[in-house]
Amino acid sequence: MEQRHKYVLWFQECDINSVPVVGGKCASLGELLKANIPVPPGFAVTTGTYNRFLEDNDLDREIKSMLKPIRPEDTAGMERASQSIREMIEEKPISMELQDYIGEFYRLLSKRCQVPAVPVAVRSSATAEDLPGASFAGQQDTFLWVRGTDGVLHHIRKCWSSLFTARAISYRKQMGFGDEQVSISVGIQKMVNAFAAGVMFTLNPGNGDRSTIVIDANWGFGESVVSGLCTPDNFKINKVTLEIMKRTISAKECYFTTNLETQEVEKHECPPERACNQCIIDDEAIELARIGKLIETHYCKPMDIEWALDKDLPANGRVLILQSRPETVWSNRKADPACRPKASAMDHIVAGLLAGKKLS
Repeated sequence: MEQRHKYVLWFQECDINSVPVVGGKCASLGELLKANIPVPPGFAVTTGTYNRFLEDNDLDREIKSMLKPIRPEDTAGMERASQSIREMIEEKPISMELQDYIGEFYRLLSKRCQVPAVPVAVRSSATAEDLPGASFAGQQDTFLWVRGTDGVLHHIRKCWSSLFTARAISYRKQMGFGDEQVSISVGIQKMVNAFAAGVMFTLNPGNGDRSTIVIDANWGFGESVVSGLCTPDNFKINKVTLEIMKRTISAKECYFTTNLETQEVEKHECPPERACNQCIIDDEAIELARIGKLIETHYCKPMDIEWALDKDLPANGRVLILQSRPETVWSNRKADPACRPKASAMDHIVAGLLAGKKLS
């Protein structure tokens, strides 16, 4: 194995078998690329980098000693330990060797995108995000519109430290996971200059109907939808025919976008003339549903998908998938059969004839 493979991998070098090295989120992005799904380019800073950072700064032993005496019910103790550990991780230096690897990949990503110091999303990608019987997803941090090597390195440390939020520590203790059983990678992904974004389920999250695709959408970045800060537009699409069965256009309260002067993501109130306008056209909703079907077919299970429409791309190629994970609520429920099993095909026919047909 090349030395750099220990520390940094392009998304296209990852797949579903890479979870121990790049975490669930980055492994899924690599898997999507292998299925020819449109994904913004980027790379994964591996769990090996995180482990090397701990080793270089002799942090592993110190973190264990701080967490060992804390009981699951000791909320105050967890908060104190979390604050101390996070400060410790964010203050320690990343070795020059690791900085060189990460900086070179960021330079190559900027060159590929033809944007100097390309804006990126810095996304935590924990190794336990999709374990059966546990829900670690969403417990670690993501940072949007980060620019420059120094900014990327700073936010990588913040992602690493988010492995030790009080919530994450508490959940691991409640679920019986040792802290050494969970590691973290960080995804560095080209930022989508989104004019609209949101989430998509390849089933109806309200009732588990697998014949329906449901899309929630708002102006700007998807943070307003994912965090529940707005009432998004909602589209219900027939999975077989790709026809929009129902659209609900909401009064969207707020949206997130980048202030190009400060280079920071800001929350804004939706102006009245925009709040009640449909934020994606029907053709875009149908294209999203088509891609959602492809992702579900690739994974052979219902999926929970984050997406965005890039205003810098042509209309026929602006739909991009930011991440995808298996849907975990309805997919884990045992479906009841539509009718009781019959002994033979003739029993089914006779049962249908006896039941009759309701006429309108």
